[in-house]
Amino acid sequence: MRQVVEADLEDLAIGAAVLGTGGGGNPYIGKLLAQQAIRQHGPVTLVDADEVPDDALVVPSAMMGAPTVMVEKLPRGDEIIRAFKTLEDYLGRRITHTVSIEAGGLNSTTPFSVAAQMKIPLVDADGMGRAFPEIQMVTPTMFGISATPMALADEKGNTALITTVDNRWTERLARSITVDMGATAMIALFVLSGQQLKESMVPGTIGLAQELGRLIRETRMAHGDPVNAILQRLDGYRVFEGKVADVKRRTEAGFAKGEARIDGVQGDTGASLVIRFQNEHLVAIRDGEIVASVPDLIIVLGAETGEPITTEELRYGFRVTVIATPCDGKWRTPAGLALVGPRYFGYDIDYVPVEERFGAAVRA
Repeated sequence: MRQVVEADLEDLAIGAAVLGTGGGGNPYIGKLLAQQAIRQHGPVTLVDADEVPDDALVVPSAMMGAPTVMVEKLPRGDEIIRAFKTLEDYLGRRITHTVSIEAGGLNSTTPFSVAAQMKIPLVDADGMGRAFPEIQMVTPTMFGISATPMALADEKGNTALITTVDNRWTERLARSITVDMGATAMIALFVLSGQQLKESMVPGTIGLAQELGRLIRETRMAHGDPVNAILQRLDGYRVFEGKVADVKRRTEAGFAKGEARIDGVQGDTGASLVIRFQNEHLVAIRDGEIVASVPDLIIVLGAETGEPITTEELRYGFRVTVIATPCDGKWRTPAGLALVGPRYFGYDIDYVPVEERFGAAVRA
């Protein structure tokens, strides 16, 4: 158990964007909302999963929708609390803890706003170990845990509560509501007991995000190589060095979809890398050959700064380093690959772990 204060969120937001693999919502906006909540309501208590009582009522909190829209349609600030209150009223019980649904961008900082305003602890865990674009793509789904009852709220004052027959139907119905709400909404879902939390979630990811942000900052201050520092911490692999030559981006059915083309420099001169994304990076294709894919993490970093670049921020001319890191082991099971493997996203390929594709020789 430890107290998280306003200044701690600077590093956490940067590190969360690393784990977010291009998605998870704008980390800057999420940081500002969380800082404001802590400033007004006091520090947030962060607890490890094993500190949560088995009979606790834990509800993850998140933003749903297209990250590109969030940049222009800023949240009012009370949406997520209205979603939580709606769910509490339905359950007839007080929510005792919150937790991040995914380790990425805004969705790693949104729970701090909830924890501060509702005076409840935040659990150092999440449901992905990274970010994915759809509701059912969380580790609790593999443990038979329902996403509903689920509450949604928008900046106009609308709220919605849904129950569904399975988590794929939750994604379909909630996505439709989110589109009508203006392509973004704040959500409360996947009601968990403390025991279910311990069994199904990925532990330690909030602490990891803060560590990654601190590592980037301190390495830059020491005039070191922050990209290498991240590679070593995450057991990752250097995929490509280049300059962004083109970005095609569109908002479709509540997702930011598109691709970026990166022309190689240095050792990758003459080659080209295409990254395709649906909120998050899905596949990296070098000269027509897939070299990394979901569920492993494909991360775009500034070549000089080491800071993560999200899909909505990526621009022509950016000098970048693309890295890939292993995903949580739960995603490499048959059940995990059925949820988030390359075939689910329409790529007719078998998943190959990033360490098999690259090997230790090219890690740094």
